[in-house]
Amino acid sequence: MHLNYLILVVLVLAALWTVMTRSLIRAAIGLAATSAVLTIIMFRLNSPLAAVFELSVCAGLISVLFVSTISLTQPLNKEEVLAHMKERLGRFWVLPFLVIAIGLTLSFIQFKLNLRLPAPEAEKDVRAVLWNLRQLDLLGQIIILITGVFGVVILFRERLKK
Repeated sequence: MHLNYLILVVLVLAALWTVMTRSLIRAAIGLAATSAVLTIIMFRLNSPLAAVFELSVCAGLISVLFVSTISLTQPLNKEEVLAHMKERLGRFWVLPFLVIAIGLTLSFIQFKLNLRLPAPEAEKDVRAVLWNLRQLDLLGQIIILITGVFGVVILFRERLKK
Protein backbone atom coordinates (compact mmCIF):
# COMPACT_ATOMS: atom_id res chain seq x y z
CA MET A 1 0.00 0.00 0.00
CA HIS A 2 2.85 2.37 0.79
CA LEU A 3 4.33 1.72 -2.65
CA ASN A 4 1.14 3.05 -4.28
CA TYR A 5 1.39 6.28 -2.28
CA LEU A 6 5.05 6.63 -3.17
CA ILE A 7 4.31 6.17 -6.89
CA LEU A 8 1.49 8.73 -6.66
CA VAL A 9 3.80 11.26 -4.98
CA VAL A 10 6.43 10.71 -7.68
CA LEU A 11 3.74 11.21 -10.35
CA VAL A 12 2.59 14.48 -8.81
CA LEU A 13 6.17 15.73 -8.41
CA ALA A 14 7.05 14.86 -12.01
CA ALA A 15 3.91 16.59 -13.27
CA LEU A 16 4.62 19.68 -11.16
CA TRP A 17 8.20 19.80 -12.38
CA THR A 18 6.94 19.53 -15.96
CA VAL A 19 4.62 22.51 -15.71
CA MET A 20 6.76 24.66 -13.40
CA THR A 21 10.14 24.49 -15.12
CA ARG A 22 11.18 27.37 -17.35
CA SER A 23 13.23 25.28 -19.76
CA LEU A 24 11.30 23.67 -22.60
CA ILE A 25 13.79 20.79 -22.77
CA ARG A 26 13.32 20.07 -19.07
CA ALA A 27 9.54 20.27 -19.52
CA ALA A 28 9.70 17.68 -22.33
CA ILE A 29 11.85 15.40 -20.17
CA GLY A 30 9.44 15.93 -17.28
CA LEU A 31 6.56 14.94 -19.54
CA ALA A 32 8.39 11.74 -20.42
CA ALA A 33 9.00 11.03 -16.73
CA THR A 34 5.35 11.72 -15.89
CA SER A 35 4.23 9.34 -18.65
CA ALA A 36 6.66 6.68 -17.46
CA VAL A 37 5.32 6.88 -13.90
CA LEU A 38 1.76 6.82 -15.23
CA THR A 39 2.71 3.67 -17.14
CA ILE A 40 3.78 2.04 -13.87
CA ILE A 41 0.44 3.00 -12.32
CA MET A 42 -1.46 1.51 -15.26
CA PHE A 43 0.47 -1.76 -14.95
CA ARG A 44 -0.29 -1.86 -11.24
CA LEU A 45 -3.99 -1.28 -12.01
CA ASN A 46 -3.92 -4.33 -14.29
CA SER A 47 -4.30 -2.33 -17.53
CA PRO A 48 -1.32 -3.57 -19.52
CA LEU A 49 -2.71 -2.55 -22.92
CA ALA A 50 -3.18 1.07 -21.88
CA ALA A 51 0.23 1.01 -20.21
CA VAL A 52 1.96 -0.24 -23.35
CA PHE A 53 0.41 2.53 -25.44
CA GLU A 54 1.24 5.16 -22.81
CA LEU A 55 4.85 4.06 -22.66
CA SER A 56 5.42 3.75 -26.39
CA VAL A 57 3.52 6.81 -27.61
CA CYS A 58 3.52 9.33 -24.76
CA ALA A 59 6.76 8.59 -22.96
CA GLY A 60 8.60 7.56 -26.11
CA LEU A 61 7.50 9.11 -29.38
CA ILE A 62 5.94 12.36 -28.18
CA SER A 63 8.88 13.19 -25.91
CA VAL A 64 11.38 12.51 -28.69
CA LEU A 65 9.41 14.75 -31.04
CA PHE A 66 9.23 17.54 -28.47
CA VAL A 67 12.95 17.40 -27.68
CA SER A 68 13.84 17.26 -31.39
CA THR A 69 11.60 20.18 -32.24
CA ILE A 70 12.79 22.30 -29.33
CA SER A 71 16.43 21.67 -30.16
CA LEU A 72 15.90 22.64 -33.79
CA THR A 73 13.90 25.81 -33.24
CA GLN A 74 15.36 29.27 -33.14
CA PRO A 75 13.65 32.65 -33.12
CA LEU A 76 12.93 34.09 -36.56
CA ASN A 77 12.13 37.65 -37.54
CA LYS A 78 8.96 38.51 -39.49
CA GLU A 79 10.61 38.46 -42.93
CA GLU A 80 12.19 35.07 -42.29
CA VAL A 81 8.83 33.67 -41.14
CA LEU A 82 7.08 34.90 -44.31
CA ALA A 83 9.84 33.55 -46.58
CA HIS A 84 9.76 30.21 -44.77
CA MET A 85 5.97 29.96 -45.08
CA LYS A 86 6.11 30.77 -48.80
CA GLU A 87 8.82 28.19 -49.43
CA ARG A 88 6.94 25.58 -47.40
CA LEU A 89 3.70 26.23 -49.26
CA GLY A 90 5.55 25.75 -52.55
CA ARG A 91 6.79 22.34 -51.41
CA PHE A 92 3.67 21.00 -49.75
CA TRP A 93 0.75 22.35 -51.83
CA VAL A 94 -0.03 18.83 -53.06
CA LEU A 95 -0.18 17.32 -49.55
CA PRO A 96 -3.93 17.95 -48.85
CA PHE A 97 -4.84 16.31 -52.17
CA LEU A 98 -2.57 13.37 -51.37
CA VAL A 99 -4.17 12.89 -47.96
CA ILE A 100 -7.67 12.99 -49.47
CA ALA A 101 -6.66 10.48 -52.19
CA ILE A 102 -5.13 8.11 -49.63
CA GLY A 103 -8.19 8.44 -47.40
CA LEU A 104 -10.56 7.65 -50.26
CA THR A 105 -8.41 4.72 -51.35
CA LEU A 106 -8.30 3.28 -47.84
CA SER A 107 -12.07 3.70 -47.46
CA PHE A 108 -12.68 1.52 -50.54
CA ILE A 109 -10.19 -1.20 -49.64
CA GLN A 110 -11.67 -4.02 -47.60
CA PHE A 111 -9.46 -4.74 -44.60
CA LYS A 112 -9.82 -8.00 -42.75
CA LEU A 113 -9.51 -6.37 -39.35
CA ASN A 114 -11.33 -7.44 -36.24
CA LEU A 115 -13.07 -4.21 -35.16
CA ARG A 116 -15.17 -5.52 -32.30
CA LEU A 117 -14.30 -4.75 -28.71
CA PRO A 118 -12.84 -7.66 -26.73
CA ALA A 119 -14.87 -9.33 -24.03
CA PRO A 120 -14.08 -8.04 -20.53
CA GLU A 121 -12.06 -11.11 -19.53
CA ALA A 122 -11.17 -12.39 -23.01
CA GLU A 123 -7.37 -12.22 -22.93
CA LYS A 124 -4.79 -11.25 -20.35
CA ASP A 125 -1.74 -11.39 -22.58
CA VAL A 126 -0.99 -8.00 -24.17
CA ARG A 127 0.48 -9.61 -27.28
CA ALA A 128 -2.62 -11.68 -27.90
CA VAL A 129 -4.88 -8.66 -27.38
CA LEU A 130 -2.83 -6.48 -29.75
CA TRP A 131 -2.42 -9.02 -32.54
CA ASN A 132 -5.80 -10.77 -32.31
CA LEU A 133 -8.34 -8.32 -30.88
CA ARG A 134 -7.06 -4.75 -31.35
CA GLN A 135 -5.64 -4.75 -34.85
CA LEU A 136 -7.07 -1.32 -35.71
CA ASP A 137 -5.38 0.20 -32.65
CA LEU A 138 -2.11 -1.42 -33.68
CA LEU A 139 -2.46 0.00 -37.20
CA GLY A 140 -3.08 3.46 -35.73
CA GLN A 141 -0.02 3.22 -33.52
CA ILE A 142 2.15 2.11 -36.44
CA ILE A 143 0.92 5.08 -38.50
CA ILE A 144 1.68 7.47 -35.62
CA LEU A 145 5.19 6.04 -35.17
CA ILE A 146 5.97 6.25 -38.90
CA THR A 147 4.66 9.82 -38.99
CA GLY A 148 6.89 10.74 -36.03
CA VAL A 149 9.96 9.22 -37.64
CA PHE A 150 9.15 11.00 -40.90
CA GLY A 151 8.78 14.32 -39.03
CA VAL A 152 12.10 13.93 -37.21
CA VAL A 153 13.87 13.05 -40.48
CA ILE A 154 12.42 16.18 -42.15
CA LEU A 155 13.45 18.37 -39.21
CA PHE A 156 17.03 17.09 -39.24
CA ARG A 157 17.27 17.36 -43.03
CA GLU A 158 16.21 21.02 -42.90
CA ARG A 159 18.71 21.71 -40.14
CA LEU A 160 21.56 20.11 -42.14
CA LYS A 161 20.70 22.30 -45.15
CA LYS A 162 21.27 25.42 -43.04
